Amino acid sequence: MKDNIFSTFAKTIANMQRQQRGMTGLETAIILIAFVTVAAVFGYAVLSAGLFSAERGKETVFAGLQQAKANMELSGSVIIKSDNVTKKATEILFTLRNAIAGTPIDMTPNGINISDNGTTSTVGQNRCVISLTTSTVYYNNVKWDIESIGDDDGDNLLESGEQFEVTLDLDDMGGAFTDPLLGTNSWFNIQVKPMLGSTMTIQRTLPAGLDIVMDMH
Repeated sequence: MKDNIFSTFAKTIANMQRQQRGMTGLETAIILIAFVTVAAVFGYAVLSAGLFSAERGKETVFAGLQQAKANMELSGSVIIKSDNVTKKATEILFTLRNAIAGTPIDMTPNGINISDNGTTSTVGQNRCVISLTTSTVYYNNVKWDIESIGDDDGDNLLESGEQFEVTLDLDDMGGAFTDPLLGTNSWFNIQVKPMLGSTMTIQRTLPAGLDIVMDMH
């Protein structure tokens, strides 16, 4: 009886041992290498994405600084000159300067030149465009002129420490543009659009009575 029990127990242990499966050192090494490889690839992908994002962020910051450094601002008041006979504005004058010490802004004007044969041509390739909007018309790239105020190095670049007075002759807007007829209670909108930098907007409304020279603040 004891022999039978012992024999059955031995067979049971033997069967259990035959059904067990072990893991060799080679299999363990392969699994570890696979984990390390996957982790390395994932880490490289994350690192590359981080470097790419950082580079794009740096470019965005530099572009924003370049844009901000090329901005201009209004210096002083907007001056309106009018004609007592026609009761309408004849000239708009305003002064511009760099908002911060930064990139020079090309302010070459686009005056109109009449040749000997009567044809007209634009003088200079103006990179700064000025448009005029009223309640009845919209003129883009109108004729304008500049005069340096104060410090000047002789060129048409608006640089740090310089100021340019811009003049719009409402009787001669250039090309096919006609007189915008700015009279009493009329409003106008001027947009100065440099090649680099943000657009500057000047909007004013003329009073009920026109003086020869008016300070529109």
